[in-house]
Amino acid sequence: MSKIVKTVAVAGAVAAALAAHTTTATAMEKEKCYGVSMAGKNDCAAGPGTTCAGTSTVDYQGNAWTLVDAGTCAEIELPDGRMGSLEALERDLPQG
Repeated sequence: MSKIVKTVAVAGAVAAALAAHTTTATAMEKEKCYGVSMAGKNDCAAGPGTTCAGTSTVDYQGNAWTLVDAGTCAEIELPDGRMGSLEALERDLPQG
């Protein structure tokens, strides 16, 4: 193998390792915040009656979550003084 091919291979491996590390670090900087999504804007798993992203049916649905910056969920203030939560809530659930 030529020196240039080896250099390119090593550079590619280093770039891949850095990309994997950056992705992991970014994912760790987010957290699930329940009760802050507008209807149809949740990230995933909105509880009974829904399957995944975009399936919440009620604004601020208590069992629907959205990824937010870590450490900010409890600071998100909603109408009527409601706040975001790190755990599913029993409020603002769809009828039915």
